[in-house]
Amino acid sequence: MKALLCTRLGGPEDLAIVDLPDPVPGPGEALVRVTLAALNFFDTLIIAGRYQVKPELPFSPGGEAVGIIEALGEGASGVEIGDRVIVHRTFGTCAERIAVGVAHLTPVPDAVGDEQAAGLTITYGTSLHALRDRARLQPGETLAVLGASGGVGLAAVELGVIMGARVIACASSPEKLRVAQAHGAEMSLDYGEGNLREGLRTLTEGRGVDVIYDPIGGEYAEPALRSLGWKGRYLVIGFAAGEIPRIPLNLALLKGIDIQGVHWGVFVEREPQAHRANQEQLLAWVAEGRLKAKIHGTFPLDHYVEALGILKRREAVGKVLLRP
Repeated sequence: MKALLCTRLGGPEDLAIVDLPDPVPGPGEALVRVTLAALNFFDTLIIAGRYQVKPELPFSPGGEAVGIIEALGEGASGVEIGDRVIVHRTFGTCAERIAVGVAHLTPVPDAVGDEQAAGLTITYGTSLHALRDRARLQPGETLAVLGASGGVGLAAVELGVIMGARVIACASSPEKLRVAQAHGAEMSLDYGEGNLREGLRTLTEGRGVDVIYDPIGGEYAEPALRSLGWKGRYLVIGFAAGEIPRIPLNLALLKGIDIQGVHWGVFVEREPQAHRANQEQLLAWVAEGRLKAKIHGTFPLDHYVEALGILKRREAVGKVLLRP
């Protein structure tokens, strides 16, 4: 089989496509023929050695995919040969085949296409876990999403709308805001042009925001936190801006604010039943036509430099997919 491999840490141009023997599923594993693999911003970090997970070299990037089960290892149950499934891993899906534990698979309903299923797990799984399990977002509450046109940001916008929130999309350009508005955001704020805190306070008529969804960090974190209202919830998703901010804790005290960390990968391992329920909910919303993941582009495997470059430069508007 062909696989995209990271043999030395660096950028997308340091990866290579190589021929490897087909994997053999071990006990409790399935062999999945990958039809589409989805890339995420963290893939650009993991191949550079700058992510919290540091696989041994060589490894294949890619944390999610959709494919067909071709074989089952001893004791593998809950799925069958021929099933179409979502694969969710930290890395390893940018290959024509992957052997993976069945606990990391979710069956895909016939009504959900491959492109929708391939990129549903990480961005939408992270956002649903953040909004439903952590923030416990309620209908009628105000949700402000930073980086609203990126992978997890756009997912948070769409899910916030489905969950009945009033969504404020925050992004760095009018073009990015138009994308978020097309996906249901009721209000928008260009934080490249003005004061984030004051803008959010104005849009909420001084009441403050109920929930902040922040995958950006950096200089935007503190003004976003200051825009929260009484008992607001600040969701720490990631640090795409590169800098991990330091937050004055007196702000949490004065407004009764909750600062909530969202580590989806650990959630999946520690609470597999809750994760499965979230996956099934996402797939049901797609099948019902209530949720439709935006696809930035689908690229052949040998266009991996172009595909990862889009993510590295933070140009992606929706999911970036590779077809092995």
